[in-house]
Amino acid sequence: MFAIIGVFIVLGCVVGGYVLEGGPLGVLYQPIELLIIGGAAVGSFFIASPKSIIFGTMKKALKVFTASEASKQTFLDILSVLYTLMNMARRDGIVSIESHVNKPDGSAVFTKFPSVLKNHEVRDFICDNFKVLLAGNIEPHQFEALMDIDMSASHKHESNTPNAINKVADSLPGLGIVAAVLGVVLTMGKINEPPEVLGHSIGAALVGTFLGILMCYGFAGPMAQNLEYQVKETHSMLEVVKSGLVGFASGFPPMLAVEAARRAVSGQARPSFEELEGALKGGQK
Repeated sequence: MFAIIGVFIVLGCVVGGYVLEGGPLGVLYQPIELLIIGGAAVGSFFIASPKSIIFGTMKKALKVFTASEASKQTFLDILSVLYTLMNMARRDGIVSIESHVNKPDGSAVFTKFPSVLKNHEVRDFICDNFKVLLAGNIEPHQFEALMDIDMSASHKHESNTPNAINKVADSLPGLGIVAAVLGVVLTMGKINEPPEVLGHSIGAALVGTFLGILMCYGFAGPMAQNLEYQVKETHSMLEVVKSGLVGFASGFPPMLAVEAARRAVSGQARPSFEELEGALKGGQK
């Protein structure tokens, strides 16, 4: 939502300021300049990226406009899932959670918290690591190291999209100059034309530089930054899960293990102890 608002603010302030200064809007309408800059940017992106990055970026770029920020309730849901599974494992034995972690889509635990079920990275991280505990005894420090490896691999993979968009953003000012130079070349062919024609042609050429810089710093760069924040947010969720699972593997009771996970939540999204206790009691009803 805020990304869409930001787009309108950028366009409104830049174009609105230009109009307030008496600039004619028609001069900014240069579809060929957009074709040169946009087409070259897409082409360079295809040259630089393997197929998996290309399709992954196309899919994930939309999250700039559709993704919502993790809230306190998001973390309460994660903590509730952890507590429920840990409590079942402690009360009925670790084997009692096998069906839940093997098939989370059909699990009464996960379906009760759709925000966790829909977040594939967090859901799979929870399930995969409970499966490790199901597989046999593992020392807590070894378990933590295993989760760190998983988180590092996930972070590298998820960072591919913002990194790819950043590369495109970095190329846009240069491609804007390319479009401007081509416009100057065309202008030189009109050197015998009246000053009015030359002025219009030079102005159209300079729009290329303007568009390249605007697309870089007004849109592509901020989009990459937004996706980087989303990657960090997902990583922070995995840190919360890891803290709880390490506590459980170390022998903490479920409530203390979940409390360790709660303390891994940073900022305003961290629920208080009372809020966590209330959510867990409500989930048991």
